[in-house]
Amino acid sequence: MTEASTAMTGHGADAPGPSHVARAARGGALNLAGAMVSGLSAFALATVVTNGHTKAEAGVFFTTTSLFLLATNIGQLGTNTGLVYFLSRARGAGTLRNANRYMRLGMQPVLLVGVVIAVAMWVWAEPLGALMSKGETDHTLTTAIRWLAPFVPLAAVLNVSISGTRGLGTMRANAIVDQLARPLLQLGLVAVASWWVSARQMSTLWALPYLPLAAVAWWSWRQMVHRATRGTTADPDYHPRKVFWAFTLPRGLAGVAQVAMQRLDVILVGSMAGIGPAAVYAATTRFLSLGLLANGAISQAVQPLLGEALGRDDRRSARELYQTATAWLVIGAWPVYLVLMIFAPTILRIFGKGYQGGSSVLILLSASMVLGTGCGMVSMVLTMAGKTSWNLANVLLAFGVNIGLDLWLIPSHGIMGAAIGWAAAILAANVVPLLQVSTAFGLHPFGRGTLLAMMLALACMGAVPLGVEIALGQGARSLLIGLVLGALLYAASLWRTRRQTALLDLLKAGRRRSRPAPAPE
Repeated sequence: MTEASTAMTGHGADAPGPSHVARAARGGALNLAGAMVSGLSAFALATVVTNGHTKAEAGVFFTTTSLFLLATNIGQLGTNTGLVYFLSRARGAGTLRNANRYMRLGMQPVLLVGVVIAVAMWVWAEPLGALMSKGETDHTLTTAIRWLAPFVPLAAVLNVSISGTRGLGTMRANAIVDQLARPLLQLGLVAVASWWVSARQMSTLWALPYLPLAAVAWWSWRQMVHRATRGTTADPDYHPRKVFWAFTLPRGLAGVAQVAMQRLDVILVGSMAGIGPAAVYAATTRFLSLGLLANGAISQAVQPLLGEALGRDDRRSARELYQTATAWLVIGAWPVYLVLMIFAPTILRIFGKGYQGGSSVLILLSASMVLGTGCGMVSMVLTMAGKTSWNLANVLLAFGVNIGLDLWLIPSHGIMGAAIGWAAAILAANVVPLLQVSTAFGLHPFGRGTLLAMMLALACMGAVPLGVEIALGQGARSLLIGLVLGALLYAASLWRTRRQTALLDLLKAGRRRSRPAPAPE
């Protein structure tokens, strides 16, 4: 991949202000704190479920919650990205007075579709339960699906409202409501009650926080949009319905396919290999969320800023944001995936007996995530450039690869077949759009800071732990020694290179988190 030409990076834009990376850092630091809690809570939740119940019971929990998350994503219709895209561009153009119109365009159909999905889940719970349990009707699955159904519209309100606040340029509500409160409440309710409730009730307790948090998210949006549009009047002649849905619906289909690649595997394993293997696969893949802590946090912070930069055709700022964010993603994600690859058999012991069979799955998927995160937030760059149809084609390609390999390999290879399908999809979903953004917009993630971050991660969190494992063998002692030595060297190296990787901006933003956030522009 070559550097973009000077003419491309400066095309049609003023020189970027000195604050765009700092603004991304401020949002990223706040979001990262929330994402760390969210990811660790999800991992802790999986540990509680697997250690407190049989594999069959854990499989019921994982398959039904995967179905719920897939259903809620279908019901969003892409409005989570559409609202960020249009609101961030309105902020850049000084037309935020129409913000409420965008929210109405997104919320009304999403609520309607959410209710329809909830009714469908309730009515067809029995055949869904039979399908998800390898052809055997399971009343535990049926009951769990029915009790989850009413929470689908509530999740829609939460997700759309939070997306609106992100479009207004603040990560505060996203971090506090969706990344802190929701996962902690879910973990607390399931952990406290999991020892005396059935598998079907665990799913309901997990969904219960959507009820109060949907109201909180909507209230947060109303307060923020009131402050951001105070003293302005919406343009009565502005009707963005056509352009809004022309952008949003392709992104909605892409979003469904993306979530399906993460959640449908569990359902397919349960359907074709059994509920027990589904529990092993779901628990094993929960480790991947630890590496995605930085990904979600940084992507959500940079997304509206990229929308502003690309809306102004400011490619220099867009390139710097893309490369800086990729360096941050590598710094946060690669150490996790490298350690998971090296110590997979030891790490899987945390879930109890019967889960070590997921070692090969964990190694393969971790390796694919190293390559995927090295491409940065490439699909989001494509989306913020307005190429949602390209992104949809890419995601559908990856989804087709995933499903095709799953249907072919799961019956004969079980959970490893599902892992091969997902790994191939991850590569397709990153390499193809990387070629597109490089060719069409002259953007790529491989700046000096990104390459430096990659080398540091490989040396400190790859070579050092691997050397310890070779010398001492697999085991908790090797894992602890490798982690400590690697982490100390990694921290020292990152500190020395903090300016080259723009970590200095992220660290400064982290120290400012306790100060009041500036009003949205």
